[in-house]
Amino acid sequence: MATEMQKLIGAAEEDDEEEMDVKEEDDEDEENGQKHIAAQMMVGVDGVMPSPSSSSQFQHQQQLQEQVSTPTGGARRSRPLEEKERTKLRERHRRAITARILAGLRRHGNYNLRVRADINDVIAALAREAGWVVLPDGTTFPSRSQGSRPAGGTSAGMTSSSSQMVSQQTPPPSLQGVSSGYRTSVEYNACRMKGVFMPTPLPYDLSSNAHSRSPGMVGDGGEQTENLPLIAGSMEAVNDKQIIGLPPKLPERDFAGTPYVPVYVMLPLGVINMKCELVDPDGLLKQLRVLKSINVDGVMVDCWWGIVEAHAPREYNWNGYRRLFQMVRELKLRLQVVISFHECGGNVGDDVCIPLPHWVAEIGRSNADIYFADREGRRNPECLSLGIDKERVLRGRTAVEVYFDYMRSFRVEFEEFFEDGIITMIEVGLGPCGELRYPSYPVKHGWRYPGIGEFQCYDQYMLKSLRKAAEMRAHSFWARGPDNAGSYNSRPHETGFFCDGGDYDGYYGRFFLNWYSQLLVDHGDRVLSLAKLAFEGTCIAAKLPGIYWWYKTASHASELTAGFYNPCNRDGYTAIAAMLKKHGAALNFACAELHFLEQHEDLREALADPQGLVWQVLNAAWDVCIPVASENALLCHDRLGYNKILDNAKPVNDPDGRHFSSFTYLRLCPLLMERQNFMEFERFVKRMHGEAVLDHQV
Repeated sequence: MATEMQKLIGAAEEDDEEEMDVKEEDDEDEENGQKHIAAQMMVGVDGVMPSPSSSSQFQHQQQLQEQVSTPTGGARRSRPLEEKERTKLRERHRRAITARILAGLRRHGNYNLRVRADINDVIAALAREAGWVVLPDGTTFPSRSQGSRPAGGTSAGMTSSSSQMVSQQTPPPSLQGVSSGYRTSVEYNACRMKGVFMPTPLPYDLSSNAHSRSPGMVGDGGEQTENLPLIAGSMEAVNDKQIIGLPPKLPERDFAGTPYVPVYVMLPLGVINMKCELVDPDGLLKQLRVLKSINVDGVMVDCWWGIVEAHAPREYNWNGYRRLFQMVRELKLRLQVVISFHECGGNVGDDVCIPLPHWVAEIGRSNADIYFADREGRRNPECLSLGIDKERVLRGRTAVEVYFDYMRSFRVEFEEFFEDGIITMIEVGLGPCGELRYPSYPVKHGWRYPGIGEFQCYDQYMLKSLRKAAEMRAHSFWARGPDNAGSYNSRPHETGFFCDGGDYDGYYGRFFLNWYSQLLVDHGDRVLSLAKLAFEGTCIAAKLPGIYWWYKTASHASELTAGFYNPCNRDGYTAIAAMLKKHGAALNFACAELHFLEQHEDLREALADPQGLVWQVLNAAWDVCIPVASENALLCHDRLGYNKILDNAKPVNDPDGRHFSSFTYLRLCPLLMERQNFMEFERFVKRMHGEAVLDHQV
């Protein structure tokens, strides 16, 4: 991987040299001279940026700049005109190729590239996908290896608890100054949620307030260097030497003796194929045995509606799932099952395509209103609209009846696994990605983070419900969706509806948002009431998404379009928690274990607060005493990410001792089974189980 990155970086440097040749001759020498001077000012010994505090050096650089800007400094002005034209043509051709590459990556690779992206943006995106860390200034280093560190840092090895060998990954750099200009999650939510429990900051939190320094490397140089906020450690000058401070190993929180939290591993999306056959049973059996060897409690698997009831109504094929469940039982593992009424494919992380049943698609071709629609009339076949919950449009059945028949068939087919306690939880799919929400930010319709998304209420059945609600309020002219709510990739301040003081908080806005969010709660209420009947005696659960972008704005626009009426003056999750409490259902909520080092720029731009959202949702659930399960939102293989999950799973100093009822790791893949990653995962499982581990440092 390091060799590939060097090749990519080398290619980028060659492209930069080409671009310099394309400029007009009158600008070339001046620009090159300025770049040369800037490089002299910025580059110190061993790649360290010096401080521009030396007046003599600055004067010398000014003299150089004057020499470069004089007419006698242009030695390349005699280059023939034809050569310049050929260079321009080559550059236009190269830029056309680059534009096509960027368009393909945006369209087919789900890369979030800006409109005027260049080769540097492409290299950074590819590097991040390969597991590297790319800082805003271009500093690049591997996030999981013991390779080089930015700013001359050295790798620090740690001993794994599983086999007492050096395997610890290099911790990411400190995030000094990342949150400048914004309140921290704790400060923000202390203002927003009065009387709500917030966890105590932990000693290994790499926050802007943690400035631990220790001498690590001495480089030759004469000037004191500035403290670079996003580079590991800090730099000071002592006796004409630059001392680069490296972050020391910080003590971790000890989870020995804490409550036991079961750990499950999500199986691959394509573990069962479209013929309902188990894919690669021998390979899966080997992986399950490895998971069992480190005391993983069980696995989670999706039971896809589009596979089981694919060809005709009430014709169910459970063959592949039966073979899988028998394999799990033989290994004495447990099962969490997701009843998935949505399609797979088209979202980030989807590596297989599993559409809705064929007979449903046939109905959709003649009646597209069974799907959600946005303001432009674009249909989203990812799941069925809430508007047909009680409409007999599915071969004589309502959507809710179809869901119940499917769940009842599952219970009858696998009754023995319920009786033996192998199946411990049923998570009921309630919308796109199995989550209780509207499909307000579909990638297939062009949405990219951090767009606010769009309301999904324009199919005929949803509009009929809206008209009925408006007539009950005696305001029939309110029977419409907002006309100033922007588009998928708008920002809140760019719209009249979501901006500060916008229509979202007016009379019509409050009416519309109440109707829109209540329809979502009612859908969950109907489906879970039938799930409780079908799976009596077994824990059922509903999954909520973590929509954390624009959380620090007044309107919380991205949450509103997804169906969560949660502006700054209203708690939009208490009604959902009360509905779950009514049915004795657990809440499954994705952790905010985001790596702030890699995403802090996006988080700041989107006024995001993942941790604040997590604690608001957790408190809403814990206040009504319902179990809370969780899963990781992003791929996680490093200790810092695991520590974040542990902090959320077992809050420190919680007066009521509350904790997660279970945790599901997403997901089983070859990368997880790599030796170093798997050893770190084993350590994480032990800490979730409350066992003692060695090396409490990060």
